Amino acid sequence: MTLLFPKLEIYQDGADEADVRTGADNELIAGFTTNPTLMAKAGITDYKTAAFNLIKVSKGKPISLEVFADDFDQMEYQARLIASYGENIFVKIPAQNTKGLSTTPLVKKLSLDGIKLNVTAVFTDDQFDDIVSASSGGNKCIISVFAGRIADTGIDPVPVMSSYAKRISDIDNLSLLWASPREVLNVYQAHETGCDIITATPDLIAKLSLYKKDLKEYSRETVQMFYDDAQKQQFML
Repeated sequence: MTLLFPKLEIYQDGADEADVRTGADNELIAGFTTNPTLMAKAGITDYKTAAFNLIKVSKGKPISLEVFADDFDQMEYQARLIASYGENIFVKIPAQNTKGLSTTPLVKKLSLDGIKLNVTAVFTDDQFDDIVSASSGGNKCIISVFAGRIADTGIDPVPVMSSYAKRISDIDNLSLLWASPREVLNVYQAHETGCDIITATPDLIAKLSLYKKDLKEYSRETVQMFYDDAQKQQFML
């Protein structure tokens, strides 16, 4: 948490080892999140080796690593194995599998067994309520609501996240995470709605330095960029 966002933690999203190493030294970043798609984008083919490397460079900050099985028995096996990799691990479990079957029975089982969880790809009220019910009273559990993707469908995620934050405000082991932000404004919105955590890419995190920047000067810098690029390309009419 920072002076700018005293009630909000920022988790860096991505699986690039160099980015995580840099983020580990950044006081603004409280933790890290990954998923199989981000790992694929980072060129990772050996999950276990990459996971241990990311854990090592994270310097003890919380890091979420996701299961990639679709069968619930295999999902449980992977979750327990990943959890054993380190004390700072949160195991990411999707809210449902590819067949649309809810993972809440598994979430309840793992949570009560003491495994820290990050339940991900949460989009609906029913999913949220089921996860709250399944994880309340267990170990720490982050509920990752994909506010950015909800917004992509034309639904304003602000009242949604505000409602969710209020619903779990008195449940000590649960945290609400604003996932898939689309712009820096979402960080401010996440803070205002009472979210505990927001994920953000390194590029988006860097833009937080623009807080209260003079807009006239920002305009001038933008025009300067246009001019410099035109000169660089030697445009002529």
